[in-house]
Amino acid sequence: MAKYKIVINGRFVIQQLTGVQRYALEVTRRLPGLIQVVAPRPGRSEYEPLSTITIIDPLGRFVQSGVLGHLWEQVALPRWARKARLLWSPCGSGPLQVKNQVLTIHDIAYLEHPEWFNRAFVKWYRFLVPRLVRQVRRVITVSRFTRDRLVETVEVSLEKISVIPNGVDVRFQPKAPEEVARTRNVLGIPSPNYVLSLGSLEPRKNLHRLLKAWSNIHHKLPDDVWLVITGAKGKYSVFQNVSFNKLPPRVYLTGYVPDEYLPALYSGALAFVYVSLYEGFGLPPLEAMACGTPVVTSNITSLPEVVGNAAILVNPYDIRDITDGIYELIRNDALREELKSKGMERAKQFTWDRTAALTWEVLKAVMEE
Repeated sequence: MAKYKIVINGRFVIQQLTGVQRYALEVTRRLPGLIQVVAPRPGRSEYEPLSTITIIDPLGRFVQSGVLGHLWEQVALPRWARKARLLWSPCGSGPLQVKNQVLTIHDIAYLEHPEWFNRAFVKWYRFLVPRLVRQVRRVITVSRFTRDRLVETVEVSLEKISVIPNGVDVRFQPKAPEEVARTRNVLGIPSPNYVLSLGSLEPRKNLHRLLKAWSNIHHKLPDDVWLVITGAKGKYSVFQNVSFNKLPPRVYLTGYVPDEYLPALYSGALAFVYVSLYEGFGLPPLEAMACGTPVVTSNITSLPEVVGNAAILVNPYDIRDITDGIYELIRNDALREELKSKGMERAKQFTWDRTAALTWEVLKAVMEE
């Protein structure tokens, strides 16, 4: 057997490519060749870069996301893990019976804000994650914020946790006007002048306050400036408990946007607004900054740690603060240029190559202990 032989929990390849899954894909494809990605069945097209190293478990061909995915992870995956020196689970869950494991935790919102999630989901993760964190060999978190919350909530030792930030792919850079126009046409965006918000449509993304802020501000803006909201619908309707009978004027919902269109979508925006209530890292603001788009984001959880002084920070619970931040950024050309420059410099500090290299160091260290 090779000196370093690692099995990677590949359950993520059957899931839609959003932030956590992107992390798993980007890091895995950069690790040395002495690894095996074990997945329950063939993945989605976005995961083609992993096709040469993925072992498909024949017992998992009927597995989808949800309960069957968890069952595969707990029952079938351990038999593959026993064939290697270490298992790495990159997406926040893993098999309880495998102690020789490194686990990446992205956030613990399900422990701190159970009201945002399906009750069965919360019940399972409240059972699973504390036990996993205590028994695995090492834990990786993507931010100091997540590390600190994990230490306080689960009572795990600080020494057991390595903080390794996410990265930004080189594809995320300013795109040519022609590519921006093609993307806008494909997605049906009604104006070349738009403010963009991206994220799954779930309660913690705080879109109901964003919509209220937009309803306060749209009449002060030029008639061709729209708010474009991009993302797949979450477990619950984002519009529950919202006072609107209909959307405010000049709001366009794209639904889920394939990964290939994101760089141009970011690049074409006047501003990117991300007023999430809770993030373990917050990759979209960093991607937007890499594309040269100025950012308005929340001043809580991990987001200040990610954007530094390269974005406007607002209180996501304060609709007036959100309103003022968006208005200031749109009307102030000099501020947009300043944040564009600062944001692109800030984003250069976060690369997937660095994330993968630091992750590999942790995995090697655990095997050598």
